Amino acid sequence: MELNLEIVTTPPRPAATVVLLRDGPSGLEVFLMQRNRLSDVLGGAYVFPGGKVDAADAELDMVSHLDQPLQPLLAGLNEAGIDERTAGALYVAALREAFEESGVLFAQGVSGLPFDAADHAERAAALLREGHGFNTVLARMGLRLQTRNLIPWSRWITPTAPSVTNKRFDTRFFVALAPVGQHARHDNFETTESVWLNPRTALQQYWSGQIMLAPPQIMSLAHLSRYTDAHGVLTAARGRRPPLIQPEPFDDEEGRVICYPGDMLHSVREQALPGPTRLRYRNKRFEPVDGFDGLFA
Repeated sequence: MELNLEIVTTPPRPAATVVLLRDGPSGLEVFLMQRNRLSDVLGGAYVFPGGKVDAADAELDMVSHLDQPLQPLLAGLNEAGIDERTAGALYVAALREAFEESGVLFAQGVSGLPFDAADHAERAAALLREGHGFNTVLARMGLRLQTRNLIPWSRWITPTAPSVTNKRFDTRFFVALAPVGQHARHDNFETTESVWLNPRTALQQYWSGQIMLAPPQIMSLAHLSRYTDAHGVLTAARGRRPPLIQPEPFDDEEGRVICYPGDMLHSVREQALPGPTRLRYRNKRFEPVDGFDGLFA
């Protein structure tokens, strides 16, 4: 992973990410996808499904196609300065990106008739391949998005010195239990590989050089490694407000270091996440300064 030294002064682009969870033989597992190596954003890195908020996400008929009113969505994000429709658009973007990138459709029928989620996901994917937009697919198939399945987990805002990309994002991370009967998979376009991994195993593979991870994924997996099952993650998410993470990068005689809330160099002294409070760029990647075990301190 090459270090970006460019300063980016443009406002961060709103984005949304879904951390899909399930319980596997070894306990909690998360779904990771490898971005196409030709991508100009984290090419080759393993990420959670997600992407930018599109203008169409806010244009959806949310009364007809969301499973709950907008006010609870806004309250769940716990953000000042945004309105209900903006909050709704973030949820729509998260659910759309999860479907487009992993094939997982969090939806139910508007009519209340028997609903085969896997069959509807395949039919919706076929309509997308024909060139229909996501909003059109929902309307044609009479689908209502299951926003209740998404729980806000964290919010990450890229600094003006982005370190691993030359773009800035304001990304809301949601956690969600993978729906029964559907199979997450990569799309062979934006993403080329995918895998379910225990969070600690994913970090072990990153440490041994088997996979590449960007700092938000490293820190998020270190956080998730504290939980033994999906229920524990979802319960924790429901019981707290999603923390705001604004990394602050510094350059010293050893190179680039990214500090997080709670670090002595960060402007916010209260720690927002368990795990390390800083990552240092070495060996062409970001690592905890105390080595692998520092991820779980």
